[in-house]
Amino acid sequence: MISLRPSDEHDDLCDIVSQYAGALIALSPWSIRTQNTAASRAALAAALNAAHVLVTSPNAVRALRDLHAHDRRGAHTLPTVPAAGQRWYAVGAATAAALREFGIADALWPERMDSEGLLALSQLQSLQDTMVGLLTAPGGRGVLEPALRARGAQVLRADIYLREPATLARHQIERLIALDAPAVLALSSGEALQRVLAQLPAQAIERLRGARVSAASQRLAELARASGFADVAVAAGPSAAQLLAGYGERFGAPGRD
Repeated sequence: MISLRPSDEHDDLCDIVSQYAGALIALSPWSIRTQNTAASRAALAAALNAAHVLVTSPNAVRALRDLHAHDRRGAHTLPTVPAAGQRWYAVGAATAAALREFGIADALWPERMDSEGLLALSQLQSLQDTMVGLLTAPGGRGVLEPALRARGAQVLRADIYLREPATLARHQIERLIALDAPAVLALSSGEALQRVLAQLPAQAIERLRGARVSAASQRLAELARASGFADVAVAAGPSAAQLLAGYGERFGAPGRD
């Protein structure tokens, strides 16, 4: 199994693969860091005053928690959340669970856990002159903001964490080149795929394109095909369980006793 997730976010995929005595090749093109600057805190304060607040990942929730903890120790400029009458939305179940741990218990999330699923929620259809806070990172979830603006929303974007580019681990590239068994590429980020392809040598790209792609959305499936992948399937969503549904049956991997 091949993962393109950030450097500290492979565990859930690894747990599933290990049940079938499989192995994980981790090609991490970035690491995650909370963006704690005056500008990010001001943007967050504005976003948290919106009628609707959309949170794009568990990383965004962790950054929200970090910035609130920093605020309590110092400036006290961030509003208490959730505000009365405010609606919170998570891109998926993992983000909603992280929000519950933070104290926001009633966040809505879509059955289809991606940007398109979030945009399909009935509560986000009529947004004319409505303020919508968007807690995210630069370069991420590029579908959401323009779609919300097209519906008349005033989007208050807060980039509260960063994906810091990282050099792919050499030993992981060597494992990919040496790969001689069927593999699944778990694809939940188009930007991650593009960054990985930009770093890999030609021989490793050839091996990677030989993997079966399990894409978290139709949009990502189309990107994979456009990037030269032939065996592409659309998963039910971006979670590890969804991306690796049927992993053992697909490759005849033996389960553990």
